[in-house]
Amino acid sequence: MWGNEAWLYTLQLTKRLIPLYLDTFHNDDNMSAPLEDGTNIGGGLARKASVHRTAEPLSMERTESSGSNRRPSSGPSSRKSSFGPDGIGGIVGGMGMTAIGDDKTPNRSRSNSRRGSGSFSTPSGTQVVYHTRTQDELNEFPHPEKKTIRDHLRKYEALLTVSAPRMRMIVSAFEETLEKGLVKYGEVVPMIPTYVFGWPTGNETGEFLAVDLGGTNLRVCLVTLEGQGKFEVTQTKYRLTEEQKQEDGEKLFDFCAECLHSFICDNLGRDENADHLPLGFTFSYPCEQRRIDHGELIRWTKGFGAPGVEGHDVAALFAKSLSKFNVRAKLTALINDTTGTLIASNYVDPNTRIACIFGTGCNAAYMETADCIPKIADMGLPPDQPMAINCEWGAFDSFEHQHLPRTKYDIIIDESSNKVGEQAFEKMIAGLYLGEIFRLILCELIDQGDLFLGQNTYKLEKAYAFDTAFLSLMESDPTDELLMSIGIFNHFFGVETTIEERQFFRELAKLIGTRSARLSACGIAAIVSKKGYLEKGCSVGADGSLYSKYPGFAKRLQGALVEIFGEAGKKITTHAAEDGSGVGSAIIAAMTVKRKAEGIYVDY
Repeated sequence: MWGNEAWLYTLQLTKRLIPLYLDTFHNDDNMSAPLEDGTNIGGGLARKASVHRTAEPLSMERTESSGSNRRPSSGPSSRKSSFGPDGIGGIVGGMGMTAIGDDKTPNRSRSNSRRGSGSFSTPSGTQVVYHTRTQDELNEFPHPEKKTIRDHLRKYEALLTVSAPRMRMIVSAFEETLEKGLVKYGEVVPMIPTYVFGWPTGNETGEFLAVDLGGTNLRVCLVTLEGQGKFEVTQTKYRLTEEQKQEDGEKLFDFCAECLHSFICDNLGRDENADHLPLGFTFSYPCEQRRIDHGELIRWTKGFGAPGVEGHDVAALFAKSLSKFNVRAKLTALINDTTGTLIASNYVDPNTRIACIFGTGCNAAYMETADCIPKIADMGLPPDQPMAINCEWGAFDSFEHQHLPRTKYDIIIDESSNKVGEQAFEKMIAGLYLGEIFRLILCELIDQGDLFLGQNTYKLEKAYAFDTAFLSLMESDPTDELLMSIGIFNHFFGVETTIEERQFFRELAKLIGTRSARLSACGIAAIVSKKGYLEKGCSVGADGSLYSKYPGFAKRLQGALVEIFGEAGKKITTHAAEDGSGVGSAIIAAMTVKRKAEGIYVDY
């Protein structure tokens, strides 16, 4: 049995590592900054600060990015994550604790060859010997037998596995749904025209402002486009309080304008007679757009509820606040973050044809031609005129639920949500829900008397108590004893686990994460099939915490594309996307200024 010192040391590891991981895992609110190689990192540490009415910056940074040497790959950036399999082992080792099972670690005891036995040294130099607890040794906490655990695993494998034939059926239905959204307004998947006409040339230059109103922070950027796929970004982040998200909409936009004014004064000086810079406003909430600088909010999401905004033109509301504070900026473009990701990624890698967000939510954008968008026929555009489409594909298979392989756990999540029947696809693949699926399965096993017998499990009974980041940690745990699971269940939920249970938890996490990746691939495959990209291949810019931080997600996504399309699926590659809400917004502003200066579609 574990000694007290060893147990306390495990908890010390958990307390130091897991909260930091949770912070970085959820920093996918497009609050990222480009690095020199064109990839993105989050600003997790900055999120701990708070900004209220004083509009003081949460953090400031200047970064440069050059995408000219970018090479598309089948996964995220090659930059090592601090929390991948190597990263966790590195942190464990950095604390003076041996990652059990690593043959190269000097502290590993060779005398105990029996599986589950070993020793390690604490920082004080004490040698701690341990062995795995079994049912006989832990009578005070009875656990299910191995056979029961294996039986349960087979059951959940059958429930959560999406076969290749089923994926192809979903792709076919998905493609039909996308087509319907292009034909008329009001469809389940709205396929929103963005009035972003065509791709960037890569030679856009100049200084542009970008404001991103996210679910957690407000980010303000000064983007200097240098041409040839290169850019420089100076940015400041401001914390949004829950009160600001719920109070009057005018006050919310006043706060945004005040922050932008402060940013301009700090970075560009206080010359009131200076020219107004073009501004791209990233507003990633469902809007009905009729031109690039206009958008009526359909409904708030991401926890916002500010009254006086739904049904109104958010661009006009923000422009009014800019005028009130005499901000030297002209709102040029209102965009969605996924559309910005598409344009920014193409600016760096011209082979990018699709952009996706796989984070707390999910979405995709791609470029369509006017002849394939019947609902905007009244614009009189040339048939071959390209326009970016914001799919809002999280709503696929909503209401009727005919195509996705929903389980009873998915149904519980849907029926207990504030939007019953809606966002069916998102509720099965997005990071907000994966941990909850895992928790519901645990609760089912607890209710059946197959798990945590004799222990107090009330902490697991709270909805959404099990974070998706926990699944990521369990999957990437490099230790034989699965120390991350020990820490998670003991520290956060106050329950003891056996090695067999921890192995089951990791396999269950893999099933849930793999299902998410395979269903996500179906959405990409639908766009690829619709646009005929398979023959020549294309790159897909992907962003969000699931893609960038969840172990194996990108690889499973790529593998599913190969299962759907065969060997030709290898031509569809994914790579870490560029900063859509900052750089993408600025590029779209630059494209819009140039287009209107040339007299092209000036009314849009």
